[in-house]
Amino acid sequence: MRSILFAIISFMILISICAESVETKDGKFRKYWYQGKAELTRYALEQARYGEIHKGDAVLIFVTEPFLKDKQVKYESGDRSNATSVLKLNLTKKFFTGIYPYSVMTSVFSPLDLQNQHALKVTSSTQEWCGHTFMQLNLRNGQYNGLMRSYFQAEGDQNFDLKAVWLEDEIWTRIRIAPETLPVGEVEMIPGLQYVRLGHVDYKPVKVVATRNDLPDGVASYTLEYKNWKRKLTVKFQDQFPYAIVSWEESAPGGFSTDSPILTTKAVKTNSLLLDYWAKHGNEDAGYRKQLGITQK
Repeated sequence: MRSILFAIISFMILISICAESVETKDGKFRKYWYQGKAELTRYALEQARYGEIHKGDAVLIFVTEPFLKDKQVKYESGDRSNATSVLKLNLTKKFFTGIYPYSVMTSVFSPLDLQNQHALKVTSSTQEWCGHTFMQLNLRNGQYNGLMRSYFQAEGDQNFDLKAVWLEDEIWTRIRIAPETLPVGEVEMIPGLQYVRLGHVDYKPVKVVATRNDLPDGVASYTLEYKNWKRKLTVKFQDQFPYAIVSWEESAPGGFSTDSPILTTKAVKTNSLLLDYWAKHGNEDAGYRKQLGITQK
């Protein structure tokens, strides 16, 4: 009985936080993002790695949740005075290279109250049979405090600080919240954590040329061209709310040397669900995997 009561109270607190934090948003935004469900979208993935293209799955999970600005974790109980509402993205990729699998995940926590704020926190991890790596950025006192943990000798354990410029990883959540606020022109940007780790490149702000274009059939594109790298990222999304992401392409050298041929990673939307997935963890819920287009191979 006590556990049921606690769950009810926690749910009411959550609803209260959400209602307060989106009071400046229109009704469509509240109706879509605060219905107690997450948006799950599966993409057919063609991932460039080791000079070849490997097929796999990518999934974008978008959901709103209360977030403690000081501790930079999800609010679950206690004092909520320092909580804000964020749109969280979990971007996952799964693919095989030869015999062994890769599992990659990046999480982005972007405040809904933009006010020129960047993402409050980004984490990213990579797991494969050689080992795993982990990176995290926290926005504190006008800069990003970063850490990296890696099994590679040249990377090892690092802690560092970066100035708070645009993050490539926050582009995805900014598209879903307010695509009209995306930066355009030449901007300083911190590259995406997945690209940094898979490419083993230096992690620092670099110059990027950002453009947005309107395409046929109600689709818009947002492109980042890295000036000093042979790399371009294009994300295509619906130009009307809820600005769903329909595909993306990332072109870069396919190997670790600078003269490696350019390969293009592609992801194209195939299935999408609105679902309270955190409550669908029983064997009887396995059918949702088929609905999402993800089945055990």
